[in-house]
Amino acid sequence: MNKQIQFGKHIISADSPTFIIAEMSANHLMDYDRAVAVMQAAKDAGADAVKIQTYTADTITLDCNDPCFQITQGTIWDGTTLHKLYETAYTPWEWQPKLQEEAHRMGLEFFSSPFDFTAVDFLERMQVPAYKIASFEINDIPLIRKIARLKKPMIFATGVARLADIELALDTCKAEGNEDVILLKCTSSYPAPYEDINLKTIPSMAQTFDCLTGLSDHSMGHAVADAAVALGAKVVEKHLTLRRADGGADAAFSMEPEEFALMVENIRKIEKALGTVTYELTEKQAREREHSRSLFVAQDMRAGDVFTPENLRSVRPGCGLHTKHYEEILGRKITRDAKLGTPMRWDLVQFE
Repeated sequence: MNKQIQFGKHIISADSPTFIIAEMSANHLMDYDRAVAVMQAAKDAGADAVKIQTYTADTITLDCNDPCFQITQGTIWDGTTLHKLYETAYTPWEWQPKLQEEAHRMGLEFFSSPFDFTAVDFLERMQVPAYKIASFEINDIPLIRKIARLKKPMIFATGVARLADIELALDTCKAEGNEDVILLKCTSSYPAPYEDINLKTIPSMAQTFDCLTGLSDHSMGHAVADAAVALGAKVVEKHLTLRRADGGADAAFSMEPEEFALMVENIRKIEKALGTVTYELTEKQAREREHSRSLFVAQDMRAGDVFTPENLRSVRPGCGLHTKHYEEILGRKITRDAKLGTPMRWDLVQFE
């Protein structure tokens, strides 16, 4: 898989800043002006991109009340059907080109998760720069194949995927000549319990599939996202709303703007702190090294006195001989008078 991916005006690579995505999902609450406000909040908080979802209730599921269409898995949406949920959560398609214009005006990348062929065709007319494959669609091989043929970056959430699902999805992309793929570690619980997140999978996924990796996070707060960046995540996606108290299908596990901004700030600090592998000292560290230990005359001494543990000591600062010479000097005589605090030098040591 490619290790440098062009995403609109951004480059995502091992050396690039973390690409931070604000997922709007249903947090527009079917209000266009609120959708624009969420995007502006994303921009103000430091996001690089905003992502939406392109489906209708009829393109993602069937209008059916049979038991298998009921939501009963212990989620925050239990008690309704898939169709009824998606009727309240979808982003109207007529908004999406206008939202894209607003996002571009703000300087944000804008893309989507499509959920059927018609959504892909619609988004292609909008010329989106990339596609997100939602966790529950990672086993939709016809959809993945259609998108892969477009030769645009593909970001996969892996929340409900087994290892074989990931392998099949990536093999499908490779067969279509598309290796611009990023895998996101994801835990499909809403909100996600910390003990179920298993962030150590991120570097394992990078090694196993030889690709860029990231995090799609549904936990509360920013600690998980911060830790993911330290483990090598190059993409972080979090849901964003204006206020959780406003409600909506995804509000319970979404960040508020102040929280999102703090996450971005922490990620940027972590990136600086990660730096590169080096054993060289900075100029400031080199100056600080002057306060490390070295050998000093620790008592007033007269010429001919013998160096002992009492009058020769390893102390701060670092103006004298290296401490590794301590045993070599003990038992030898001093060549001249020296006061307490004299840095040790070789011309003070008598060699016979």
